[in-house]
Amino acid sequence: MGNRFEGRSAIVTGGGRGIGRTVCKLLASEGASVVVNDLGGSVVGSGTSSSPADDVVKEIRDAGGTAIASHDSVAEYDSAGKIVQAALDKFGRLDILVHVAGILRDRMIFNMTEEEWDGVLQVHLYGAFNMVRHSVPHLIEQKYGRIVLFASVSGLGASGQANYASAKEGIVGFSRALSRELAEHSITINAIYPAAASRMTATIPESTHQLRQQQRATAGQETTPNVQQSGSILGPDEARAPENNAPKVVHLCTEEASEITGQVFGTGGWPMTLYSPRHITKSIHKSSRWTLDDMDELIPISLGAGLINPMPPQEPKKKS
Repeated sequence: MGNRFEGRSAIVTGGGRGIGRTVCKLLASEGASVVVNDLGGSVVGSGTSSSPADDVVKEIRDAGGTAIASHDSVAEYDSAGKIVQAALDKFGRLDILVHVAGILRDRMIFNMTEEEWDGVLQVHLYGAFNMVRHSVPHLIEQKYGRIVLFASVSGLGASGQANYASAKEGIVGFSRALSRELAEHSITINAIYPAAASRMTATIPESTHQLRQQQRATAGQETTPNVQQSGSILGPDEARAPENNAPKVVHLCTEEASEITGQVFGTGGWPMTLYSPRHITKSIHKSSRWTLDDMDELIPISLGAGLINPMPPQEPKKKS
């Protein structure tokens, strides 16, 4: 075992399975006392089970580490507070928060229900707020903290995932805003675009993976293995393993990463990638008010030049 996090306490939501599980185990192996939080529900958020969190705690303790289980939900404000309080009660402090917990309720927008929209945002985006809001006062008081929030490349555009994409890219904006607020308190916050073969990605049909890849390629978006969640695109089994994300995520929790904040990192497969923030790529200017005629004339040869519709309208079939 290492000692990078000796004397530190960490919370990992969604820590009972997949990438969250590997993050818990690596933190503990480096000396952190870990709250393994997992509601134990299904991919769509139904049901509960204590087994996922309890099993990870047992693995950590059997390896000589320190961990406790939490089965509370991140989706409700008061419940999230209990997760933070568990760390304070047991370990006397909180230094690290990694928010991995999430669910999927994929649906095309014309079929999506209000409950399917709300449920996904509640776990991912509201869950991020709930956990950060309860954690930050303690981090500010000790003038130290590391926060890592899991977003997703789906936030850049994924058909059938309007709810998931909105929640995940909301987490990116949340992270960037908080990095400005918390910097003076020596608290860093970063967002992650993970990738791995997991129970979440296993629920997505291969045809959907291929459609999303095609849309990104047509639109000129990045299609490197790191940003693809499909196991077949990630490559060999060893590259698809959730464990490949853990060292990259956990590094952002170290004292050595004190200069890194407000960033978005891709962590799947063999590479680790840094995403650029939004910035202006083109602009047009006029010294008086714009008209629609101006727009019609200038947009196609300036701001709109080179833009491609990933799913252009199809010509109607002629009746025979």
